[in-house]
Amino acid sequence: MIFNEIYSTYFNVVAKILRKAVEKPITINELRCIVNEYAYGESMLQLEPMLKEGKWQLLQEDGTSVLNHAPNMPLTLLQKRWLKAVAGDTRIRLFDNSWPELEGVEPLFNLTDYHVFDKYNDGDPYDDAIYRENFQTILKAVRGQKLLQVRMCSNKGNPVTMLILPQRLEYSEKDDKFRLLGQVGNHENTINIARIKHCELWQGAFTPPQLEPQLTEQATVVFELEDRRNALERVLLHFAHFQKVTERLAGERYRCSITYAVADEKEMVIRILSFGPMVKVIAPDNFVNLIKERLLKQKSCGL
Repeated sequence: MIFNEIYSTYFNVVAKILRKAVEKPITINELRCIVNEYAYGESMLQLEPMLKEGKWQLLQEDGTSVLNHAPNMPLTLLQKRWLKAVAGDTRIRLFDNSWPELEGVEPLFNLTDYHVFDKYNDGDPYDDAIYRENFQTILKAVRGQKLLQVRMCSNKGNPVTMLILPQRLEYSEKDDKFRLLGQVGNHENTINIARIKHCELWQGAFTPPQLEPQLTEQATVVFELEDRRNALERVLLHFAHFQKVTERLAGERYRCSITYAVADEKEMVIRILSFGPMVKVIAPDNFVNLIKERLLKQKSCGL
């Protein structure tokens, strides 16, 4: 949490509140509007009491800031070292990000310093020159909504050539693979990028047919968590891009409902288990059974 504790959504939102409070006293309604616009739906559970009750000692009782000047948040050396370590990830380098301000900074860690469990070992070849070239072409097509001509191998190893109108890129943390989702003819299609042998932007004329919208099958998992070791904030950040509802039960206990794509159910099991005993899944029954099966498999591996 080295980087997020300074530059996470919560801290950026608090900075916006303090900038306004430096100019004039901020009202509770103005504070809530800023939180609702720039933070998550559950952020009010933490930010409002911390600021209004003086737990963070950043706002006076009349709504003015304790600061004389608007807050500024330059990168610390530790944050730069963390960024330099992240920049060394082969997946990040696929996006051609350039951070000249990190020149000469020693990375905080490298890939040999840790080992990731609970994911497959046959991830995409991110250092392969052909893979990187194809990824860059696909990225241009997704951003510009350009038609792609793709040559690839089918599941049976047969060569296939197709035209696809890209919609988005998708990454599976469990499989460690990128997938391209797009429209092929009148149908939606998903392609593992590692199977693509060559792709290029289509230069010919093309009128995409109308595609009937297909709703992704959704499911909801409900779990309770105990806010020990900053569990609540970690859960909210980890699942920030999911549709969710969080409510306080009593004391430091919370209930969280998260909606996810059924196709990603195994990955959701892995994500929830990563929080250990602070999280307990209570519904639905089939998800509870998946958690139990996963734990039994892990226990059997240790015998």
